[in-house]
Amino acid sequence: MSDEQNPDSEPLQDDAAVSAASAPDSQAEEASEEEEEQQRESWFITGANGNLGQRLIRELLSEGANVTAVVRSTRAERELARAVAKSPRLHIEVIDFAETLLLAQAAYGAQYAVHLVGILKATKRAPYAQAHEASCTSLSRALKSTSVEHITYLSILGARPSSSNLCLASKGRAERILHRSATPACTLRVPMVIGERDYASKMLSQRANLASSVTFRASSLEQPIYADDLVAAICSAARLGLEGGLNLAGPESLSRAELYSRAAAVLGRTTSVRSIPMFIGHTMAWFLELFMAEPPVTRAMLGVLDHDDQIDVAKALRILELEQLTDLDTMLRKTVTKS
Repeated sequence: MSDEQNPDSEPLQDDAAVSAASAPDSQAEEASEEEEEQQRESWFITGANGNLGQRLIRELLSEGANVTAVVRSTRAERELARAVAKSPRLHIEVIDFAETLLLAQAAYGAQYAVHLVGILKATKRAPYAQAHEASCTSLSRALKSTSVEHITYLSILGARPSSSNLCLASKGRAERILHRSATPACTLRVPMVIGERDYASKMLSQRANLASSVTFRASSLEQPIYADDLVAAICSAARLGLEGGLNLAGPESLSRAELYSRAAAVLGRTTSVRSIPMFIGHTMAWFLELFMAEPPVTRAMLGVLDHDDQIDVAKALRILELEQLTDLDTMLRKTVTKS
């Protein structure tokens, strides 16, 4: 029986009719995908190749955000590409921070900027002013006429323009540059940051595995914060549009000697720590600076490391709308390893 004769059969449609019928569906899908893309957060991260930058990128990608990561060399680009899983939502750009036009172009379409650029030890080729004040000036100018709504800047606990320490003073001036920029900015000042496989955790692991060790001024107070908590704080500061500076640290302040002992304890070990007066370290650093073009340690660097960190974090947590921080023993168990 033909289709015409069968009353239960559906009439045949020609290709044009099928196309016309399906067109609204495909247009709706495209519109939905475009709307979803527009709703996606977009982040612009400078100094992204460090341990903290890599963690921040992984977290943002896991949340579905688009990320543009800026590094200053092809070597850093390769390191970052190896460290972070490949994603169509991650774009890595190699840009010199003096190139404000290129920075502005790379930031096109971004909603939030995070500036992680900074150094602890200055050299003749990389002075503090270049790493801190100059990079913040370039970023401020680059983002002036872009879509970026907010800048989050990472600084050091104790930073202020009037500090006698060259590094802390430079960081303080850099903060002031961003706070005076056209784009709203928030600075998070933090002490030692501990994360898996970063410099601090490797140092603590090394100390924890020794029966005894020596350190400059073992009574110096540390208040380390877990890297993932800092990532959460950065995201919160940006999304809340916070402005000004916040001092943030971990939940517990203790002496450097006690920190080494606690790190050893999570490995089931004990360690003893002997203290060396800080003036000896400063004298050694002065000689190194005098006779070496690239000294392994400087007086400014020692001054930052010797800063006593002991703050109440309740205010910062309330403003950042964070409920709690990772306790010290938990962060040590996550990061300290046996040799």
